[in-house]
Amino acid sequence: MGSEMIGGIGLAMLLVLMMLRVPVALSMLIVGVVGFAQIINLGAALSMVKSVPVEVLSNYSFSAVPMFVLMGVLAAHSGMAGKLFNSTRVICGGWKGGLAIAAVGSCGIFSAISGSSLATASTMTRVALPEMERYGYNRGLATGALAAGGTLGIMIPPSIALLIYAILTEQSVGDMFMAGIIPGLMGLLFYSLAITVVMRLKPSLAVAGEPTSWGEKAKSLAGLIPFFGVFLLLILGIYFGAFTPTEGASVGAFATLLYALAKGMRARGVWQSVQETLALSAVVFFMLVGAETLGYFISVSRISFTISDFLFGLDLAPIVVLLCILLLYFVLGMFMDSIAMLVITVPVVFPIIQSLGIDPVWFGIVTVLTVELGLITPPVGMNVFVIKAMAPHVGLGEIFKGVAPFIAADFVRLALLIAFPVLSLFLI
Repeated sequence: MGSEMIGGIGLAMLLVLMMLRVPVALSMLIVGVVGFAQIINLGAALSMVKSVPVEVLSNYSFSAVPMFVLMGVLAAHSGMAGKLFNSTRVICGGWKGGLAIAAVGSCGIFSAISGSSLATASTMTRVALPEMERYGYNRGLATGALAAGGTLGIMIPPSIALLIYAILTEQSVGDMFMAGIIPGLMGLLFYSLAITVVMRLKPSLAVAGEPTSWGEKAKSLAGLIPFFGVFLLLILGIYFGAFTPTEGASVGAFATLLYALAKGMRARGVWQSVQETLALSAVVFFMLVGAETLGYFISVSRISFTISDFLFGLDLAPIVVLLCILLLYFVLGMFMDSIAMLVITVPVVFPIIQSLGIDPVWFGIVTVLTVELGLITPPVGMNVFVIKAMAPHVGLGEIFKGVAPFIAADFVRLALLIAFPVLSLFLI
């Protein structure tokens, strides 16, 4: 049996294992080891099992992951999220659908130091949903805005997804972060426009909030200062070369810790934040170990090159191949976690992208945006299930109906980024 055939069988087995609810990281590890043993030999496979965890866990670049996670956890536990929503609520006061726009804006700002869509969605739901329900907002609109707003965490830097993509493809983390700024801000703008359009079409879904004066709006900006301070510290420090993205993660985590301590967080709160960070980081690193093992198997099986040769044989235009790959991500996003999707597929599709001459940074942005779409699309939108867990009294159907306008907005954003790559590459 040829190595390409073994590679194809291995990928099929990976899908079967995941359908059987075997954890994604363990599925990748099993397929990678067994497949590598079939193509090379058992001794080499066992040697890989010993070396890959050391290789991943000692990789300096990956040390940024727990630091970015710690930033988000500290921000959630220190009360920053509550003050953030109060500030955006005052700024949007008096607008029709203003609380929903404030929730989306809060998600976008919070994600700037969280880096995680799921963490953003869960934290902001806890803070914003009760307030929207108190004002009589339609539950579908309220939860849909929070589910969609949470997805901004995967694009607005610092983003764990962009970090992992950069490391897997050996791209500059700084370039990926800078390329994500404009698409992330576009998401914030388009989601707000989607709420405005919904309010025009169905004004009964929400009521206007309490009007606020310009003085109150200006005063409320104080609640945004900690977020913009950390965000600007990170982005400007990376952009001007004061520190690397990996060092920047530590700088951001330390700055967030100082703020949390200044606002009254005690040793117990810090210890709880560290424990939560370790648990979340362990999940990410386990997936990275599995992905690295699977990557070795894919490499020796040459399955990615076989797929590339097949696509070239069809004589398709590069844009058609790109759209096929994005369609694959969109479909997988309906069933899989975003990080798992990236670590499984990037080793397969990236050689194809390179052979087509497509800019890897731009491809990373449109890929992550497509993955972001999967977080809110049925049947398994991860952000939707996070919202459901935080608000069990709201039906899944209501939430999925509520996110429909935001999915439409994301398709418009994706089309613009594909049509105009300069939107993502302008700041590099």
